[in-house]
Amino acid sequence: MSPTPLDLLPGTVDILILRTLAWKPMHGYRIARFVRDRTEGALVIESAALYQALHRLQRKKWIRSAWGLSEHNRRAKIYELTPEGRVQLRAQSRAMKSYVASLSLMLAPF
Repeated sequence: MSPTPLDLLPGTVDILILRTLAWKPMHGYRIARFVRDRTEGALVIESAALYQALHRLQRKKWIRSAWGLSEHNRRAKIYELTPEGRVQLRAQSRAMKSYVASLSLMLAPF
């Protein structure tokens, strides 16, 4: 039985996209599938949230895109991380790890 997807907290989609693109450039559907597969279905990025985040990250110049071919030889917009995006990924990763550590302290048994 697959897990029920968790609701994503605000800001989570951005870091998931940046982290995914740090691995390699890919198109939108592949980004969403990578996150879902990597988390064994626990984290699912819905299409609307994905494309809103991709546009937002492009406006911030943390990612860029160009037309290319998908793994099925279909025309697709391929996204890649920029140097500015790598800096943001490191900063957001530190902040998220600190947040998770603090949350874990609160959830630990007394």
